[in-house]
Amino acid sequence: MITVNQKNFQKEVLEHPQTVLINFWAPWCGLCIMLNPILTRIECQWPERLKIVTINADDNLKLANIYRLNNLPTLIVINNGQIIHRFEGFHNREDIYSTINQAMSQLLPESI
Repeated sequence: MITVNQKNFQKEVLEHPQTVLINFWAPWCGLCIMLNPILTRIECQWPERLKIVTINADDNLKLANIYRLNNLPTLIVINNGQIIHRFEGFHNREDIYSTINQAMSQLLPESI
């Protein structure tokens, strides 16, 4: 997973040709820390089609406000600069995986 901030967000997320899953987290958030191994496993499922980035919400308040974070962790799936799904709070691997799998198959059904 790549760490993204306000300076490189445009290039790493909005202009990226792949689908991007943004993991908004904070160091004090225990559920955020528990989510990291789940996201690492999910990223391995689609290494050429899904990019996962992490954003420390405390250090990037402008992005946290733009995406109107209410809870941490918050996961936002973006494709071509558009939000295609949003998870607020902790979700288990199966929920995240099945939702992303469905979104990815809708984007490119022939490659799943």
